[in-house]
Amino acid sequence: MRKIFTSLVALAVLAAPAAALAQAQGYPNKAIKLIVPFAVGGIADTFARVIGQKLSDLWGQPVVVENRTGAGGNIGADLVAKAAPDGYTILMSNIGTHAVNVHLMKTMPFDPVKDFVPIAHVLDAEGLLVVHPDVKAKNVTDVIALAKAQPGKLTYASGGTGTTSHLAGEMFKSAAKVDIVHVPYKGNSPAITDLVGGQTTMAFATMPTVMPMVKAGRLRALAVIGTTRAVALPDVPTVAESGLPGFAVSNWIGLFAPAGTSPEIVKRLNAEVLKIMQSPEVVKRLESEGAKFLPMTAEQFADFQKAELLKWGKAIREAGIKAE
Repeated sequence: MRKIFTSLVALAVLAAPAAALAQAQGYPNKAIKLIVPFAVGGIADTFARVIGQKLSDLWGQPVVVENRTGAGGNIGADLVAKAAPDGYTILMSNIGTHAVNVHLMKTMPFDPVKDFVPIAHVLDAEGLLVVHPDVKAKNVTDVIALAKAQPGKLTYASGGTGTTSHLAGEMFKSAAKVDIVHVPYKGNSPAITDLVGGQTTMAFATMPTVMPMVKAGRLRALAVIGTTRAVALPDVPTVAESGLPGFAVSNWIGLFAPAGTSPEIVKRLNAEVLKIMQSPEVVKRLESEGAKFLPMTAEQFADFQKAELLKWGKAIREAGIKAE
């Protein structure tokens, strides 16, 4: 009996990879749910629909985008974390659910590493440091000088505590050793409205949010907050170029699957997403939205996410940021 049991166990172990491979070879044979844990119209939702439509056209199976909002993205992300790991429920999420929230919230319904398999880095949303036109600053050096001359007088608006716009401001304060005051809003729209109105001094905002105001002269762009200059504003330097080396904040978005999803399915999804995001049509769309694509394997994206977790954990602890 012991020999029979041992043989059955061995057969089961050998059969598991074969079953996973067979599942991947037949994938997809039904509709795929692509969960977006943010509101309709945002950049994550926009590109989820771009990718979903192109995958649907390619595979002949519907890719249905569902917006499940709430708790800083945690509600939708948790739904995917607890879904069957069969490739038919995947997540388009961002830096918040997979690098920031775990350091801000007392309890999390999921583990951003253990409960997911990273599929593909989708995009980095370019960010800008912008000021109201009345501010006597033409560059980052001027802002730092003003802040040091008037500690606690300059203010920066954000879309809320713990958002990328808030964290970028805290990193700037730490790197420049200045005292500027955070003014949180319930979303980016009211934050930018008040900045344009002169109620606040500056903001660290995603490019699509502020580009119309920059073009209209209602805000002044001083620096890109990411690692490279933006195609849409090639003459605007990065913050790192402007005297704060190493400064970089990227509001990234990526695709994830539940832990346990077949590596073959993950690899296939990654390959298709890379093709879609590098197509001329999508590259043009990214540039118009103030975003960029960084091609990564699933393994490279997993390493990137882990590095982001460490980076933001340190930044949040040092700044003493807590969720509202």
